[in-house]
This record gives sequence, C-alpha cells and structure tokens, in this order.
Amino acid sequence: MSQKSFFVILILVLFACNKETKSASKTLNKSGRTISERISPPDGFKWVEEKEDSFGFFLKNLPLKEDGTKILDYQNEPISNQSGHVAVIDLEIGDKDLQQCADAVIRLRSDYLWQQNRFDEIEYHFTSGHLFKWNAYKKGIRPQVTQNNQVNFIQSATYDDSFESYRNYLDIIFMYAGTISQNKETHQITKDDEIETGSILITPGSPGHVVIVVGRAENNKGEKIYLLAQGYTPAQSIHVLNNLNNEDLNPWYSFSTKDNFIQTSGYTFDQSTIRKYN
Repeated sequence: MSQKSFFVILILVLFACNKETKSASKTLNKSGRTISERISPPDGFKWVEEKEDSFGFFLKNLPLKEDGTKILDYQNEPISNQSGHVAVIDLEIGDKDLQQCADAVIRLRSDYLWQQNRFDEIEYHFTSGHLFKWNAYKKGIRPQVTQNNQVNFIQSATYDDSFESYRNYLDIIFMYAGTISQNKETHQITKDDEIETGSILITPGSPGHVVIVVGRAENNKGEKIYLLAQGYTPAQSIHVLNNLNNEDLNPWYSFSTKDNFIQTSGYTFDQSTIRKYN
C-alpha cells in the first residue's frame, strides 16, 4: 500500500469514528446521574412517562456511573471490548463469575421488588425446574444439589432477612437459573403496543442471551424506540447499549414483534422472542 493510500484510509476511519461519537453525543448529558437524565431521545421523540411505583420507573431512573466509565468484570478488571456501551449502571456485581446476562435481568427485577417491599414475589426457578423463594432462604432453607442434578431443600441456617442475606440468595439463583428458566417465567409479547420498559429480548439456551428495555420514547405518530441494557459473560458491569447499527437513533433501538431478527450491540437475536414478566 502506498503512503498516500494509507493516509486516505486513515482519514476515512477517523471521520467514521467521529461521526459515530457525535451521533451518540447528541443525546447525552454527561453530567446526568440516571438513565433518563443522561440519555435524551433523538429529535422528534420524548420520554414515555412511567408510573412512579412501576418497574419501568425504577429502570429509567437507575443510577449511572460517571460518563466514560469502563465496563469491569467481576475481578474489577476492564473487559477487552469497551465499544458497545453508552453508560454503566452503578450497581455492584459481586466478586464471583455469577451475575451474567440472565442474572443481570434477575438482579434488576429483584432489586425493584426489594425496594417495593414485595418480598413474596422474589422467587425464581432453577434451570432444573425447582422453585426457590427468597422467603424460604431468609428462614434458613438452602438447596443441596447432587452430582446427578437432584435438588433437595434443607433447613441449615438461621433466620436472616438482611440485604446481605438477600444478595447471597441471589448468588444461588445466578448459579442455578439462566435464560432457559427466565424464558419459561415470562410471557411472549405478540403486539408492539405491549412492549414496555422492563420487557426483555431473549434467546434461551446454553449459551443464550437476554437484554432488557430500560427506557422508551415516543414521537407524535405513536412510534416508539427503546434503550437496552445487559450483563454479559464473564460477569461484568450492567451497561446501557450503544446502537452501532443505526447512527441516527444511537443509542436508541427500534424493533417490532414482527421482526425476523433484532441486531443489538454484540448479539443478534435471530430466533428471539420479546417477553415480559407478569
């Protein structure tokens, strides 16, 4: 390659990167401390209001770490690819390789229920099908998993309903639940007007993947766009995704229940369903 050709290519690459950064920066208030304060909808759209005690309100008001924060793994080390996110949610992930993609969704939903004192609703199935409730864990019930994946629940600890105990309960859920169990615990959305903040895009499997809608905006035509967040493998900071495939919307996404596939930052849901909790 000639020196002239090299510099032409370099200029084009830098220009492309600059366009991408500018596109995302149009919607960013770098001093914003929550999702809704940090990220504005693109021209012609405005945030959809959420009921104050709803899961949607909780999600769009999640606290964010400082603008430019890197995604860290469970060992507190930066992951190799830092290009796929626009913000990092200010939430610890523990020091074990547990809080991955499905677990991030479980964590956000559980923290909302905890905040609302809806403790009876904090319960999840293991991939094996066994249901394990927070109310059982806080009373000292623990699962014993045998080598052939048989699960027995026994009384082996004293009563503890502290937040630390709750986090220990979630670590067990993270270990034994996943996209397969989360797919079964949610309901398929078949109409676009049913997609809301808190809905998920999920491909169940080993491995599978899941992302969660953490905000939505609407224009005067009734068209909606969405912000997505995810955890990933290895366990890492939950982060709000960029949309590197649509410069005009970045970091927002537009998708429909009729789509054959949905391309997000780093994953294609080519056999996905859009689902929601009760």
